[in-house]
Amino acid sequence: MSNLTISQRRRLSIIIRWIIALILMLFAIFPVLWILSSSLNPSNTLASASLIPKNVGLGNYTQLFTTQETPFLRWIWNSIKISSITTVLSVSVTTLAAFAFSRLRFKGRETMLKGILLIQVFPGLLAIIAMFTLVTQIGNIIPAFGLDTHAGLILVYLGGAMGVNIWLMKGFFDTIPRAIDESAMVDGATHWQIFTQLLLPLMRPILVVIAILTFIGTYGDFILARILLKSTDQYPLMVGLFIFTSGQFSQNWGPFAAGALMGALPIMIIYLVLQDQIVGGLTQGAVKG
Repeated sequence: MSNLTISQRRRLSIIIRWIIALILMLFAIFPVLWILSSSLNPSNTLASASLIPKNVGLGNYTQLFTTQETPFLRWIWNSIKISSITTVLSVSVTTLAAFAFSRLRFKGRETMLKGILLIQVFPGLLAIIAMFTLVTQIGNIIPAFGLDTHAGLILVYLGGAMGVNIWLMKGFFDTIPRAIDESAMVDGATHWQIFTQLLLPLMRPILVVIAILTFIGTYGDFILARILLKSTDQYPLMVGLFIFTSGQFSQNWGPFAAGALMGALPIMIIYLVLQDQIVGGLTQGAVKG
């Protein structure tokens, strides 16, 4: 190595980087290719001898959309609806709460912030029984927010997502100079005008990042949805796909693989459309943090 020239070292460094990048790409793409192969394999199994099945066909996709006992399109719609409503409500409430904690001074402010942080320390799985009991009791009073309802599931998602998001959003608010607020107040602006017209446009990168993380987290959730929802028509996608693999003697891995690929399309579309916003939000947050 000591006998190599500077240009040779650079060339060798580039080659090594490309080799490492290709290995990482293959490592990441291989599971996707395997699932794609399984979705096109009519033998209804994941244990295929090769990535290219002998009899390639779309039978698994046809079964996915034609079986009445498994309303696939309904499951996708349920997932998109639940995730979208949760994302909008979570971002809205989180932004207002973070603004209040960052810009306003009121009694109990620090205690509430520490309480939110302390609650997030405990694993969410420990609270499943408590959440199930709470949703059951709420359903006895307000049936629309009880068990086997999307509204009840959304309430649980909101309670779990806002804690961390409030701290993230507050940290971003704290990086914005207070001179902006003071200058606006001198001109007679209210707190609401400062929030909506001055601070909110500056928060767009972190709002997009939190919205995407919230959407993906609720879209891919299985445990809470499986516990709180009982009807097949109410299932989101992840719980619905479980039906294909839950049989004791009939496990339809082919339709399951096809459904997993189809279900990943909304997330892929979101990333492709908002990739610039995601990168901008993460880089600005890293610089400001």
